[in-house]
Amino acid sequence: MQLITLFKSHKLKFTFTLMLIMVEAFLTLLFPLFIGNAVDGALNGERAGSIDLGLLGLSALIVGVGRRVFDSRFYAKIFREKGPDILNRIEDKNPSMKTARLGMIKEFIEFMENHMPELINSSIGLIGVIVILAILNVGVFIACMIVTFMIIIIYLLTSAQTLKLNKSYNDEVEKQVEEIAKNNDSSLRSHLHNLTTWNIRLSDLEAMNFSFSWILLTGFLILSILLPLESGALQYGALFSLVMYAFQYIENVINLPLYYQNWLRLQEIGQRLEE
Repeated sequence: MQLITLFKSHKLKFTFTLMLIMVEAFLTLLFPLFIGNAVDGALNGERAGSIDLGLLGLSALIVGVGRRVFDSRFYAKIFREKGPDILNRIEDKNPSMKTARLGMIKEFIEFMENHMPELINSSIGLIGVIVILAILNVGVFIACMIVTFMIIIIYLLTSAQTLKLNKSYNDEVEKQVEEIAKNNDSSLRSHLHNLTTWNIRLSDLEAMNFSFSWILLTGFLILSILLPLESGALQYGALFSLVMYAFQYIENVINLPLYYQNWLRLQEIGQRLEE
């Protein structure tokens, strides 16, 4: 079960939800700018910036809630349609494998419903923030590009290991019902030991990647405050907006690798579901 296959079979509904995601991402991208304008307006005794900020928040709420209501029903329908179809293709009728595969189908659908919108939102937000940083301060823009490149390298270097660990973990998951049915404590303990071992190794790899990335991003956040001060006087609202965009950049960058790890896991799951 691949994303492109699902998209072709539900083209109109996927297009609609993707449009809502992009609108929501665009509205989210505007918040730091509107907050900065509202702060400057409030300091000058004006309320127009605050009213604009309130309207932006209301628009984001309407689009966000509407998308979530639509998505919950849309992806529930996909799960009902695809679950029996994929399970019926398992020729040996192995209940352990079928139970595991049903869980994997659910995980696949949950990624599309909950994480794919966040992935698209973060990707659009990251591109938008980088463009805005380039306009606001060239030094901060160059720093964010260097940090982004270094984080991409960190995760690309560990991609093969992530896929290998996910394969081993999923192999063990497919034995679970069989192991439980044996009613053998020793065998079950061995299975649970293997399961947790692969999970711990995946977690350790993720923690290592996150640590290196966070060190780079902390350095970038400090630079985003110091570099604008060196370039000359700024209005408080403008500096506040710049720092908020730098922080928004960090939020987007730190989330994208997590979605990438999930995508690698789903790539392995997708290959199993196509068998």
